[in-house]
Amino acid sequence: PKPNITELPNLPINGSWAELCFPQLLNTSCRKPGRHAAEAVFLYVLLSCMSLLTVILNLLVIISISHFRQLHSPTNLLLLSLAVSDLLVGLLLMPAQILLLGGCWILGSMMCGLFYYASFILTSASVGNMVLISIDRYVAICDPMCYPTKVTHKRVQVCICLCWFSSVFYNGVILIEFLKLPDSFNSCYGECVVVIDFITGAVDVWMTFVGPVSVIVVLYMRVFVAAASQARAVRSHVAAVSVQGSLGVTAKRSERKAARTLGVVVVAFVICFCPYFYPSFASKAMSTSMVFSIFGVWLLYCNSCLNPVVYAFFYPWFRRSIKRIVTEPLLGGFTY
Repeated sequence: PKPNITELPNLPINGSWAELCFPQLLNTSCRKPGRHAAEAVFLYVLLSCMSLLTVILNLLVIISISHFRQLHSPTNLLLLSLAVSDLLVGLLLMPAQILLLGGCWILGSMMCGLFYYASFILTSASVGNMVLISIDRYVAICDPMCYPTKVTHKRVQVCICLCWFSSVFYNGVILIEFLKLPDSFNSCYGECVVVIDFITGAVDVWMTFVGPVSVIVVLYMRVFVAAASQARAVRSHVAAVSVQGSLGVTAKRSERKAARTLGVVVVAFVICFCPYFYPSFASKAMSTSMVFSIFGVWLLYCNSCLNPVVYAFFYPWFRRSIKRIVTEPLLGGFTY
């Protein structure tokens, strides 16, 4: 006799088990989410293009800074570290997240644990690099005379290493129980879920979002105030020496550029990170089934695509280096 459809809801009319992630595991396999083929194709193509764009943009930043010796400044070392973390997001995390869109995790529990561990590490490292960049800009604008002695290559390299080591250690502590049993929160075979309790989630949201964004906002506000003050001083000096025309326009443009950069940096960071941490503000346990929703995760990943635009495309040296990278191989190789 044919089985009762109400008792086996995953069994389609044609008799195949296509709606199960693993048809051979009838009682424990997860079900594939119902999604139209056109919708699925659109999502896969769109997110794959986003992943590819993230890799290309950050790879251009890495090649530019690494190859040209004149770009080996302390500030650019921080941009290089940020680009590395964002490159890994586009190269490792985005493809794995695309795989999760299908509703079936086929790489096993160990890879599930490593995926979320890498996700937490790269997110924290990216935020840490943004904080270091804001500190660098603060010292450069507010204390320019002491900048060469305070911000050296060696100190920046040490700070970058500490940033990455802290991210690895901190997130290892947060996820230690999950890493021991990566499949402990899965309700069925083919699921990849991580859950963080409320206390740990509250600490994490302060360490990874509230604290860093507060530092970034305060420092960039002070940078903006200092830049505006310097611009007014330049205009006053220009008026005194009666050459107000060109330099005055340049000072106004610098002030507007400082304000625009501040707004882009802070707004992009907050917009991309807020949905990711919203359940922590709403006093809910952090779980992939609720907090790490498709929208929140991909908006967070979008920040890795925006960072090279915000931090590098605003710099003329980046546009010039891209031109040399693209054209000089055709002319016989790079030049330093």
